[in-house]
Amino acid sequence: MPHLFHELIFSTANRGIDTEALVYQQQRLDYAALAREVELAAGGLLALGLGKGERVAVYLEKRFETVIAMFATSAAGGVFVPINPLLKAEQIAYILKDCNVRILVTSAERFNLIISVLPQCHDLRVVVIAGAAENLPVLTGVHVLRWSETLSGRKSVCAFRCIDSDMAAILYTSGSTGRPKGVVLSHRNLVTGAKSVAQYLKNNQDDRILSILPFSFDYGLSQLTTAFYVGATNVLMNYLLPRDIIDEVIQESISGLAAVPSLWIQLAQLKWEKVVSLRYMTSSGGAMPRATLEQLRRTFPQARIFLMYGLTEAFRSTFLPPEELDRRPDSIGKAIPNVEVFVLREDGSHCASGEPGELVHRGPLVSMGYWNDAEKTAKCFRPLSPRQPGLTLPEIAVWSGDIVRMDEEGYLYFIGRHDDMIKTSGYRVSPTEIEEIIYSTKYVAEAAALGVPHPSLGQAIVVVAVPLGGVNLDSTTLLSACRLHLPAFMVPSQIVLRQGYLPRNLNGKIDRKSLAQELQYTFMPAET
Repeated sequence: MPHLFHELIFSTANRGIDTEALVYQQQRLDYAALAREVELAAGGLLALGLGKGERVAVYLEKRFETVIAMFATSAAGGVFVPINPLLKAEQIAYILKDCNVRILVTSAERFNLIISVLPQCHDLRVVVIAGAAENLPVLTGVHVLRWSETLSGRKSVCAFRCIDSDMAAILYTSGSTGRPKGVVLSHRNLVTGAKSVAQYLKNNQDDRILSILPFSFDYGLSQLTTAFYVGATNVLMNYLLPRDIIDEVIQESISGLAAVPSLWIQLAQLKWEKVVSLRYMTSSGGAMPRATLEQLRRTFPQARIFLMYGLTEAFRSTFLPPEELDRRPDSIGKAIPNVEVFVLREDGSHCASGEPGELVHRGPLVSMGYWNDAEKTAKCFRPLSPRQPGLTLPEIAVWSGDIVRMDEEGYLYFIGRHDDMIKTSGYRVSPTEIEEIIYSTKYVAEAAALGVPHPSLGQAIVVVAVPLGGVNLDSTTLLSACRLHLPAFMVPSQIVLRQGYLPRNLNGKIDRKSLAQELQYTFMPAET
C-alpha cells in the first residue's frame, strides 16, 4: 500500500502489473519502465544537489518528462511545483521566486519564452532542458543541461527519510484575486485523495483515463494519481480543439474522462460517433448546466456521470452518485470517502436544513496551508469549534469560502462563491440560479451572471451569454425567461450576447473576474 506520492508508481510496478502506465502520442511506457525512469531521474536530481524539501518546478506541456520529473522529485525527497504551461513569463517568475525554486525542468522553446525574467530568480541553480535542443541556452550563474544528462545511469533511492506528512507538492491557484497562492500538499493529501476518488469511481486496472486538464490544477493531477493507484493507464493529451478529444477517446479506447463544466458545454454540442468505450465521466470546477447534463446523458447512455465539488486547499470534498442524477441533478452530493463536510454560519454554528452557509471541510485531505503566507492561511485554515470531546489540541479544517445549502437528506447544493455573490438592492443573489434559468431556455451555449457597480442598486446584475450555433437570439427572449422564473430583484438589468466562447482562466473555467472588469467600464447602468 503506497504512503508516499512516488510509491503510487513503485508499488504498482512491484505488484507485477504489466499494463501501460503512460501513453503520449505514439509512445508507451509500462509500469516497470516508468518506475525505472523515475528512479534514474531521482538519482540525477540528487546528483545535482537537490536537498530535502527543496523545490523543483516543472514548466512543460503534458509529456513523459513532465510526469517523470514530478514523481522523481518526490522520490528524491524534494517538492514538485507544476506550472501551468499557459502562464506568461512574469507569472512564472513570481512562482519561481515565491517558493525559492532550485531546479527548473522545461523545454528549449519554453526556456526562450522566460529567459528574460530568470535572472530575477536568485534561488534558481539548475535548468534541465527536456526534448530536442541543438544548442543549450546560456544563463549566467545557472547550470543548464539536457534531460538525458539527469538520468545518472544508476538507480537511486532517496537519500532522505520521508514520511507521509512531509511536503510533496505546491500547487498555485489561478489567482482570481491578487497574486496566486501556493497551496502546500503533503504525501498523505495526494495518496489519500487518489484512494478516495478511485474508490467511488470504481477505478480498476482496465481503465484508460484521458488527461486533458493541466497538472497544475489538482483536478488534473488527480487523473494521474487515481490511475497509478489502481494500475490503470493514463493517456496524456494537449488538445487544440474540443473535437480532438473525441478522436483521442476513440483511438485510445478511453474509459474515464474528466473536464470542467465550460469544456463539457463545448463537448456536449459535438457529434460523438463511434464512442462506446466511456465507462464514466466526471465534472468539477463549477455547476454543470442542466441542459448540458441532459445532452451528455442522451449521448452516452452507457456512461456513469459523476458531478463533483472540490477546492485546491482540500482537493475533493463531495460527489453525487450517478443514480441520484434524476432526483437531484443540481446537487453536488455528499462527502467523498474519508471526508466530512459541514454547512456553518459565520459564528461557526451549524445551519439548519435549507439554510445557506459556508462549506467547511475536515479530514486527511486538508492541505498544509499556503506557502509562506501566514495571514491568508489563518483566514482559510481554522480550528474546528467545538473540539472533539477530550481532545486538547485543535483540529484544523478548511473554510472554503463557498456558500451551499444542505437538504433534509444531507445532500448539498452549491449556491456560489462568497466573493462571487451579487449584492443588489439589499439582497444576496447567486449567479448560478440566474445562469440555470438562462441555460434552461436551450438557446444558450455559455452564460455568466455578474455583479457590476451601480450607483443606487449597489450592484446591477449583468449576464453575458453565447447563443448556440445556428440560433437567432436576442436578449429580450432571455429576459422574458428570467422575468417568468425569477423574482424581480434577480432579473438581470442587461443581457449581453456574444459570439464564440467566454474567456477562460488557466484551469479552463469561465474567467468571471476579467468579464466583470470589462463590463465595469462598458456597461453604464441607468439611474433608478
